[in-house]
Amino acid sequence: MPQGNFLEQKDIDKLRIAMTKEQVQFVLGNPVAENSFDNDVWHYFYALKRGNGEHFEKKLVLTFADNKLAQMTGDFETPAQFNTALDQ
Repeated sequence: MPQGNFLEQKDIDKLRIAMTKEQVQFVLGNPVAENSFDNDVWHYFYALKRGNGEHFEKKLVLTFADNKLAQMTGDFETPAQFNTALDQ
């Protein structure tokens, strides 16, 4: 039974530093959770438990500063172009 946001590396590869929250939301969809005390941290999480007991999960945490994407951490590779803003 799947739960959360299913993301693939090809989706993550579209992320660039300084993207707005709206741009990130367009690329990845809504986060599974936003920190109630800090809306500058978005959590994307996907879990799948198969009938045979096999468990798979991936997470992505995005941090924003001044409404711009500043950092990403989690189980995905950082895109090669991540540190090149879209408007450059």
